[in-house]
Amino acid sequence: MSPRALRITTWLHKWSSLVCTVFMLLLCLTGLPLIFHHEIGHLTGTEVEAPPMAAGTPHKPLEEILAAGHARHPQRVVQFASPDEEDPNIWFVTLTPSPEPTEDFKSVAVDARTAQVLKEPKFDEGFMYVMFKLHIDLFAGLAGKLFLGFMGLLLLVAIVTGVMLYAPFMRKLAFGDVRREKSPRVKWLDLHNLLGIVTLTWAFVVGATGMINTWADLLIKYWQYDSMTTLLAPYKGQPLVPAAERGSLQKAYDAALAHVPGTKVRFIAFPGTAFSSPHHTTFFMAGNTPLTSKLLKPVMVDAKTAAVTNAPDLPWYLTALLVSQPLHFGDYGGMPMKVLWALLDIATIFVLGSGLYLWLKRRQPQSLVEEAGAVVGETA
Repeated sequence: MSPRALRITTWLHKWSSLVCTVFMLLLCLTGLPLIFHHEIGHLTGTEVEAPPMAAGTPHKPLEEILAAGHARHPQRVVQFASPDEEDPNIWFVTLTPSPEPTEDFKSVAVDARTAQVLKEPKFDEGFMYVMFKLHIDLFAGLAGKLFLGFMGLLLLVAIVTGVMLYAPFMRKLAFGDVRREKSPRVKWLDLHNLLGIVTLTWAFVVGATGMINTWADLLIKYWQYDSMTTLLAPYKGQPLVPAAERGSLQKAYDAALAHVPGTKVRFIAFPGTAFSSPHHTTFFMAGNTPLTSKLLKPVMVDAKTAAVTNAPDLPWYLTALLVSQPLHFGDYGGMPMKVLWALLDIATIFVLGSGLYLWLKRRQPQSLVEEAGAVVGETA
C-alpha cells in the first residue's frame, strides 16, 4: 500500500475496532449462553415438556387447543399460535391485549393431544431473558437494535482493514509464530493476531448476520408496506374480521397444509396482527430439512371462508433475514455446530479482550511502520 493508503487503513482499523470492542465483548459474552438456550432451559426446568404418551396419539382440533390457552386469559386476544420446534405435541398460544404489536404478552403452552394447559412459561424474566435482551437491543427497543447494528458494521470494517494490515506486517513471521522470548506485550500481540486470523471467517459471518438481524423490524414493516398493500387491494375498506365471524380454524389449517405439500406449520398469525392482515389467518409453512426448516412460506387463508387466497413468496431481504437468524447462533448443525460456535465465541472474546488490553498498554510509536504494526495488535 502507498503511505497514504496505509495511514487511512490504519486509522479506520484502529478507531472502528476501539469504538465497537466493548459492545462486541458484551455481545460475545451474552451470546455464549444463548447458543445453548434449549439445553439450559431443560437443565433448569424452564423448558416445557409434554407427558409421555403412545406414539402417534392424535391431536385435538386447533380450535380446542386455542380455546384452552385463551381460557387462561379470556380478556385477551390470540395473536399467534405455534408448535414447539422440538416437540410438535406442544403448542404455544400467545395472547395480547389487542392484535397490534406489543411487549405485553402472555404465553400458554398446551398439550395438542389432550388440549390441556401444561404451563405458562415466563419469557420476560430470568437470567436467559436478561442475556437475550442485552444481546438484541440493550433493553432499548428499536433504537438499541439499530445501535448494535452500527457496532456490527464497525466490526466488519475492522475485520476487513485488519486483513489488509495483517499481511504486510506479519510477512517476516511464520504463521502462528508466538515470540515467547519477547516482552509480555509482544506475546499478547502475537496471540491476538493468531486467534484473530483463525476466527476471521466466523467473526465476519456472525457480525454480518447479527447486523442483518438488527434490521428485522424495519424489514418486516417494509414488507407489509410494499407487498401486503397489493395483496389486500380486494379487501380495501373492510373492517377487521371479528372472532365470532371467522370460519373453521382446523379447516383453514388443513387447507394451508394441502396448498404447500411436504411442509409443516411454523406459526399462525391471526387477523389484524403484524404478520397477517385484518382479513386473513396467515400460516407460515416451513420445510423439513435443516435449511428449508428456517425458510418460511406464508399461506394467506380467508378468515371467513377458510379458503386459501394467496401464497406469496417472501422477498429476498426477508429470506436473507430468515437464513441469518439461525446461522448467527449456530442452529443448523445440532450440538456439534453449537459446540464449534461456542469455542469460536470464546476465542473471539480473547481476541477482543487482548486487543483492549494491548491498546491500554500501548507505547508511543516511533515511526509509521511501528505505529501500523502496533495498531494491528491493538484492535479487536
